[in-house]
Amino acid sequence: MTCLDHIRIGLVAIWLSAMAAGAHADQTAEELNPLFDKLASASNASEASQIEFKIWQHWLVGPDDNADVLMSQIIAAMKARQLTLGLNLSDQLIDSSPNFAEAWNKRATLHYLVGDIDASVEDIKQTIALEPRHIGAISGLGLIFLQQRNYQNALEAFEQVLKISPQSESALRSIERVRDKLGDEI
Repeated sequence: MTCLDHIRIGLVAIWLSAMAAGAHADQTAEELNPLFDKLASASNASEASQIEFKIWQHWLVGPDDNADVLMSQIIAAMKARQLTLGLNLSDQLIDSSPNFAEAWNKRATLHYLVGDIDASVEDIKQTIALEPRHIGAISGLGLIFLQQRNYQNALEAFEQVLKISPQSESALRSIERVRDKLGDEI
């Protein structure tokens, strides 16, 4: 099982947990600001991870039932590696809920997986415009910059993640990786 598979399974679990709560939320939920405050002051990676889980619970639940159904279908398509179907569903979700940041983030991921990096970056920009604290989207942008050997911008992206989630182990590892690459260029 690849790292991406583990991420997908984790996102499905988060989404199912949020759906079981029966709430409609998204990046506008009032509960997010205190969660981000707690994330910024988390004392260790485990605590930060638990808080991030709660944040993702909000992000993955759409603003209405239609958005929830489409998000469910997108996640299922991603899990089944039906990327074209996932993109089509993402288009529908964005058309019906253009202010739903996670809809843009899912489509950005799908564009990345099919190799359309430019479209992925455009959707990441929209995700961040709607939710500037979207550490998943910012990390994704950092990974794209890293892949493109644009190490300075990758470093800035991962450092931005650390401003939001100072205990992020993945951001810390990515920064170390980027600094190694920058050191190799000198």
